This record gives sequence, C-alpha cells and structure tokens, in this order.
Amino acid sequence: MNGDRIKRLQKSFRILGNSDELREIIETIDQVAKTDITILILGESGTGKELIANAIHRHSLRKHQPLVKVNCGAIPAGIIESELFGHVKGSFTGAIEHRKGYFESANNGTIFLDEIGEMPLETQVKLLRVLELGEFLPVGGSEIKRTDVRIIAATNKDLSVETEKERFRKDLYYRLKTITISLPPLRKHPEDIPIFVNKFAIDFANKNSIVFKGFSPNALNLLMKYHWPGNTRELKNFVESMIVLQKGEVINSKMIEKRLFVERRTPSSNLPMKVSKSVDQAERELILHQILLLRRESHEIKNILSGKFAQTDFEKIQDSDISHHLFPVQKEERFIEEEVKTEEKENYIINPNILGTVSFEEVERELIEKTLKKFNFKKRQTANSLKISERTLYRKIKEYGL
Repeated sequence: MNGDRIKRLQKSFRILGNSDELREIIETIDQVAKTDITILILGESGTGKELIANAIHRHSLRKHQPLVKVNCGAIPAGIIESELFGHVKGSFTGAIEHRKGYFESANNGTIFLDEIGEMPLETQVKLLRVLELGEFLPVGGSEIKRTDVRIIAATNKDLSVETEKERFRKDLYYRLKTITISLPPLRKHPEDIPIFVNKFAIDFANKNSIVFKGFSPNALNLLMKYHWPGNTRELKNFVESMIVLQKGEVINSKMIEKRLFVERRTPSSNLPMKVSKSVDQAERELILHQILLLRRESHEIKNILSGKFAQTDFEKIQDSDISHHLFPVQKEERFIEEEVKTEEKENYIINPNILGTVSFEEVERELIEKTLKKFNFKKRQTANSLKISERTLYRKIKEYGL
C-alpha cells in the first residue's frame, strides 16, 4: 500500500503515527472493516483499543447503525447477563418491567465488548451461542430472540494463558480470534510520541483557550525515553497537565523532569516511576510502598489508642531512606528487614522471616486482604487507599479468591 493511501486512511480512521506497527494496523482495518467478521483487539490499557473499534465500525457496511459499547469489567457478575441479553418482568427482585439488553439494542449494528477477559464463564457460554447462532434468551424469559450484530472484542489480558488456567473458554477464544489486531505499547514505537504530543497539546490548548508555545526538542527527547506504562492515555493526561501548569511558556526538559520523574529525595506515590523501571518493577515498588504506609498508619492508630503521642519510629524515617527503598529494587528486602527490627511485636502485613521467598502475587494478595479488613470490606475505601480503581480491585478479589 502506497504512502498517500496510508495517509488518507489514517485521516479517515483518525489514527496518528508513522511507525511500521501502526501502518500495519491501518492496513488490517482497511481489509476487514467492510466484512462482518468477528475481531479481537489485544493491547495494554491505554493503547487505544476503543479507537480501533470506532474506526472499524465507521468504515463498515453497518456504519449507519448503532455502535454499542460495553465495558464487561465494569459490570458486576450478578447483572451482566441482564445487561447483555435483557430480562423479562419479574425475573428477579427489582425487575419491574421488560428491558432490552445490549445485544437487542445493537441489532443490525456493531457491539464492542471491551475487557472481555473479565466476563464470567457462565456468561461466555451465552455469548458463544450469539456468535454461532445469532440468538439469545433474556434472563427469566422462555422465548428465544435473534439478533444480527457484528462483534468486536478487546482485552488487555493474554487469553491463551487465561484459557490454560480455565478462566476463559477455549471455544469462545478460538471463535473470537478469527482476526486479531495487536496494539503495540507506546514504548515500542517511541518515534510516534512527538506526533501524539503535538496533537494532544494543540487540541487541549484550543479547547481551553490556553496559549501554547510548544515543547522544546530536548523535552520531546525526554518524553520519548520514558516507558509510559499507561501508554497514550497517560501521555495525553501528562501533556494536558503540563500545558495548564506552564501556561504561555515553551515546555523544556527541566519542566518535564520536575513533573515526570520521581526525585530520589522527594518520593511521591502520585508520580510515575523512573525511565529505567519496567512495568512489573514499578507495580511491585508501589505495592511495597503502600505496605509501608499501611504499617505506619496502623502503628500511629495504636499509639493514639494507647495514649502515646510521641514521634513514632516511622516518622523518624528520612525521605532519603524511603527513596533508597523505592528505587534500588535489589535492596528492597534489606530495607524492609531493617524496618521490622524496630517493631518486634508489630502485626506485620508480611512476615519478615519469609522476605525474599514470597512472590509478588502473594505480597499483593496479602496487601489487598489486609486493606479490605481494615475498611470492613468496603470496596471504594479499599480501592482509594490502594490507589487503584474499583474495577481493578474487583478483578483482584476474584483472581485471588478473596
């Protein structure tokens, strides 16, 4: 496909970037859009899976029909079947009238099932029936209904692994992956970052009537070196925040460094990790940092209840000590061991005697379980304390059997 046609398609699809990976995706969309074939979109969170689904629908033969978007991970397991397939009056408590589901509403159009890896197994069976026969049964109903929809599914999970662990049906996986579009994380095509930055910045500045004088070359180079665990979504939010904070100025590398990278002596859980960190390392360090904060809060509460208002051992920890713990990954265990020596009788979240042998999953499970108990199993308070979304918390609860 020649360059001029690629550019025309890019403009039509509203997809930015000049990397080879994005060009291949554009060619694939052009080939499959006008068919009714089922498509599975894979990619990390923030890579633009919904953008691809929009492009496919807008250039399909169903473009004048509805595109219904469903976030499977945001719907509680107990009501997802009712949301997808509808229900009849009296089918359950609160069902005071007949209600259409998403599949009935999307008839003759397209349905986009985002986060399909979160769909319960029992619901997957019914989805497979829709894929194969185009029919479904509303919750509590006895009359089969038919629907003519094109299904586009998306997930940030590796469904092949999920099928091996029996968390996703193999027959549904093979049916969905007829055509698979894999979106690369932003760190795999950093050459596109300047294009994204300029687009995000100009759109935001125009929308909010803010004077924008651009990013310096060194600032753009710095942005290209960062690993962006949140991908284009994170980049967009960061660009917009810089424009607000640096109104009317050329944004240079010093401004970027100040806001983007966690300084060793002023750690903050609200800022991204350093460039050299992998996503797994960053997540692990954030979990361990939350453990320290929870232990500190627990210790302070005990002191207040016992009438001890003197400075706690945790308050004596210097910022440099905390930053020393957060960044040299290979020394995390040593740091925690030094911490626990000051409080022999503490009810530790992690037993210090097993540090170095536990897995990240065990640490994460223990942290989530302790935090749930601390907040009497109130999900919103627990998620806020852990600095994660409620949807992620529900997924972790299900994953760890909590």
